Amino acid sequence: MHAEDHSHVGQGPVLLDIGGDVGALIVDLPASLEGVEIEIRPIGVAPPARLEHVGVVGRPADGKTRYTALFGQLTEGRYELYQRPDGPVTIQVAIDGGKVRYATWPA
Repeated sequence: MHAEDHSHVGQGPVLLDIGGDVGALIVDLPASLEGVEIEIRPIGVAPPARLEHVGVVGRPADGKTRYTALFGQLTEGRYELYQRPDGPVTIQVAIDGGKVRYATWPA
């Protein structure tokens, strides 16, 4: 089995392509969740064939490391997030087009 190298993730700036009905979400998480995959799914509508998920990575900010999950392109609407593969829903968020939403994962 081939393991992918993701050591470069979190090492530089992130470019978001938002506008119109597309927004983004940044979730702050506890350091203990570094490397965990967080999945997001729409609430009240049929989910896409493939749900989006991202890994929790440490990113430098204000002289310290913040552990975040970044969802860079989300269509406007309400979403729920949980730890993959089948963790309980931990937070719900509303995404507005053209804006970045910030959320905090409970410790």
